[in-house]
Amino acid sequence: MDKKIADIIESYREDFVRTLRSWINVPSIKGEAGENAPFGRDVRNMLDQAMKTARDLGFEPVDYAGYACDVKLGDAEEEIGVLGHLDVVPVGDGWTRPPFEGVIENGRMYGRGTNDDKGPSLAALYAMRAIRDAGLPLKKSIKLILGCDEESGWEDMAYYTAHAGMPEIGFSPDASFPLINTEKGMIHLTFRGPASGSGLKILQMCTGNRMNVIPGKSKALLEGGEVLAEQVRAYSGKTGLPYRAESAAEGVWVTAEGIPGHSAYPEGRRNAIGMMLKLLKALGAEGTPALLADTVGMESDGAGLGCACRDDVSGPLTCNMGILRLEQGEWIGTLDLRCPITADLEQLKDSIAAHLPGLSIENLELKAPHHVPAESELVRSLLAAYEEETGWKGEPMSTGGGTYAKVLKQGVAFGALFPDEEDLAHQADEYAAIDRLMLAIRIYANALIRLAC
Repeated sequence: MDKKIADIIESYREDFVRTLRSWINVPSIKGEAGENAPFGRDVRNMLDQAMKTARDLGFEPVDYAGYACDVKLGDAEEEIGVLGHLDVVPVGDGWTRPPFEGVIENGRMYGRGTNDDKGPSLAALYAMRAIRDAGLPLKKSIKLILGCDEESGWEDMAYYTAHAGMPEIGFSPDASFPLINTEKGMIHLTFRGPASGSGLKILQMCTGNRMNVIPGKSKALLEGGEVLAEQVRAYSGKTGLPYRAESAAEGVWVTAEGIPGHSAYPEGRRNAIGMMLKLLKALGAEGTPALLADTVGMESDGAGLGCACRDDVSGPLTCNMGILRLEQGEWIGTLDLRCPITADLEQLKDSIAAHLPGLSIENLELKAPHHVPAESELVRSLLAAYEEETGWKGEPMSTGGGTYAKVLKQGVAFGALFPDEEDLAHQADEYAAIDRLMLAIRIYANALIRLAC
């Protein structure tokens, strides 16, 4: 990159940090829809904050009825799309710092959204600012599209596409460097099953609030007394898994301590729902909990559902039960499967149904995989930018995560997490290193210059 542009970017540092903190201050978790706020007031406030930032930087953002906004640089008809999101997942357990204050320690800013995806999205906006401030002529326009429903149903992208159209080529700064050109297919579903009239009596259970989050804690109220509590403690000692049991007037409260994370990356994590199901079956639960303990349990490969598979391009299938609750005599839960690009999603769907007899399946959603060839100009240009700014070799990768890159005819996920950084997206104490975000601005500017100038 030209030293002039690099110096311009570095001059933004204090302003960038201050602005990112103002974005983190907004708890943009999906809520009840309202007027001009289809994803709730907090997400609407974040969209307003992002548009204010764009205006302060000299751009003219366009609001699409609260579903998304876009920020454009240049007036050429052909566009390069950059797609980020402003919504975040719920806070969850285990935080040691306030999740919405943007606390800075040792060069890191902590907060929900610093990494997923406010920090990277803001970095892309500042990259556009640098290109403009450097006075570089553009052959193609650059359009930053900021959505508000990425962590849920992607209604934002459907609305935006219908009302504004979508660029054909570009990237989403919502994953990892060097570059992800392959995204697995997905199966999302809700299931319902009856509560059993026999076996262990489960009085209450409600775990999880997002399909795509590995729950880190599960709590249930069981009918019984100190004898049952001792059985829980004995099971914990036998398995080596962290369970707690507390006797109370209403029964025994049991807690399973898992390790939270993103559903697409189960390695090193532990699903607290699966832990609870295994315990409940061991204590004598029958019906739906016992079935789920056998077919899903603590597995993350879908083997118990007859879905385990893999390919050389995208790796193994992953499976996550993100929500399970007992509600008015009925079990309600969700499954999130990330499937290799060569897998037959219809066959996998049928296998799931066959392995869950007696449960009804609804809200079934199949999302096709996405792949951009490594030899494409897009991939080669972005990797060249990454290599020039970092000095590190870049190779395309696959992921079980799903990004807005899928809505582009030719789109990839590009940053902003670096290979040597830990991924705390959807986890407690999520953070982004400020120096690395500044480097990401340089990479994005370099990449956009290659694509648009």
